[in-house]
Amino acid sequence: MSVPTVLFVCVHNAGRSQMAAGYLQAFAGDSVRVLSAGSEPKDQINPVAVQAMTEEGIDIRANSPKLLSTEAVQESDVVITMGCGDACPYFPGKRYEDWELEDPAGKDIETVRRVRDDIKARVQQLLAELSPVHAEIRP
Repeated sequence: MSVPTVLFVCVHNAGRSQMAAGYLQAFAGDSVRVLSAGSEPKDQINPVAVQAMTEEGIDIRANSPKLLSTEAVQESDVVITMGCGDACPYFPGKRYEDWELEDPAGKDIETVRRVRDDIKARVQQLLAELSPVHAEIRP
């Protein structure tokens, strides 16, 4: 079985999508390929998001925001958008989800922790759905 590819997309690729990618990579290891991108990427990751993830033992400092490409969407099985609306190209046969999450840009650590914890729960749910171990047996 091939490894599923998950793409996380937010506007700046500096906070929400980076935290989600960090969690999925930490939880899934090599069982999932993880990508993240932004429709209007910033020049660096939100330092408060880095701090919040460091508290969880996940280091995203080395990541850098990337521009969303059509190719990234094409090679992904699951595309998770976070507030970037119609900026993401649509391809039939892919699973799309939109996670409504507060943008942590410019927010204090308490707010970013709240967003982080919401993302963590959503990533755990996504992983349970992707993992064949947790998959329901269908008749």
